[in-house]
Amino acid sequence: MKRRSVRRLSLLTAGTMLAALALTGCQSGEKNSGKVEIELVQYKPEAVEVFKELEEEFNASHDDIHLTIDSPNEAMTILKTRFVREDIPDIIGIGGDINYSYFLDSDMLADISDYEGLSDIKPAYQDILKALEFVPEEGVYGVPYVANAAGVLYNREMFEEHGWEIPENWEEFTALCEEIEAAGIRPLSFGFKDTWTCLAPWNALAVDLAPADVCSQVNKGETKFKDEYREVSEKMLELLDYGPEDPFAYGYNDACTAFANGESAMYTIGSYAVPQIKSVNPDMDIDSFVMPGSSEADENVLNSGVDLQFCVMEDSENKEAAYEVLDFLLKDENVQKYLDEQNAVPCKEGDFDLAPMLDGVKSFIEEGRMTDYQDHYYPSEMAVDAQIQTFLLKQDTDAFLKKFDTDWLRYNRDIIRKVEDYEANKGSSK
Repeated sequence: MKRRSVRRLSLLTAGTMLAALALTGCQSGEKNSGKVEIELVQYKPEAVEVFKELEEEFNASHDDIHLTIDSPNEAMTILKTRFVREDIPDIIGIGGDINYSYFLDSDMLADISDYEGLSDIKPAYQDILKALEFVPEEGVYGVPYVANAAGVLYNREMFEEHGWEIPENWEEFTALCEEIEAAGIRPLSFGFKDTWTCLAPWNALAVDLAPADVCSQVNKGETKFKDEYREVSEKMLELLDYGPEDPFAYGYNDACTAFANGESAMYTIGSYAVPQIKSVNPDMDIDSFVMPGSSEADENVLNSGVDLQFCVMEDSENKEAAYEVLDFLLKDENVQKYLDEQNAVPCKEGDFDLAPMLDGVKSFIEEGRMTDYQDHYYPSEMAVDAQIQTFLLKQDTDAFLKKFDTDWLRYNRDIIRKVEDYEANKGSSK
């Protein structure tokens, strides 16, 4: 590994390395088999069963390559620790978030521009990954595999019973909430006791109301969050009027249970919540629609990001074999297997069957009308979810936005300096 990479990752993992130093590298399996050994470490423990099945199928159908897929709990902590110890797998399966940005910035990921399978990936998701680069990089460094979608889940049976129409703009949405309240039903469920749930409606509103590259613009000094996030903040407060009296008394599981039991007509959360909801009410008929945050219907887009991508590591000595693994994972039948198991959205072009709770956003997926989650750009140290929760409790918009700008400069100073250097060099080269 390049020394620069080790230094950067050492800084990145200072807070997590101690928790995982006792962990050893994952086993690669059959080291003396005479086959090319490929190790893939992926970060979604909830998908361990489907990856076990894929591993077995790959090994049964390949005589020259042996694949080991590890799906550990706390995978990101383990991966960061292994990187610092230079114990590198061949492929990693991670989300399209700021961790990807850090790994890329540390020169750890291989350029896979020559991988032919990229031609089958939807351009919208390739663009989402490209936007996560701190500064523009030459090359391609990840293969988007599956995405998720977040907006508004709704009780389809309840909507059909009352004849409620799906809203297409903010005014229609608030009018719908009033209509639901008039019918004696709570419009929305919230689980804001768990801070991370505050990000779901925040992200869904932000993709409609703020520039998709707002974080990049702030890093360049072109704007401030106090200007771009004011309407997002104000509409977050408006949502509180249509939820439980004390939304901070309920956690994620409580909100899922309330929605499953028909205590609310809608729930501002992602499709990832459906398994939890259905564990309470397996027969519930759930659909979803895009959060209509803007007054202009054509400005509203689906909040969708790369939930799982595969990156070949720069230090892998078996790039060709790694590509064979990617080819296998990207076979239509294997993508569909994952979609069926995890209610996910395919990043690959093709005629895939989507889960019924995605019916209402299917046209956005097919048309590529999608924008990434804003929190994929937020450093974890900034704890934006907790900031939003505090803001919703205190309801002081000016104080919240001022702190957001101040903390952004504090926690992103190294990135901002890197952007400044890049812009200065770009200017001088002209």
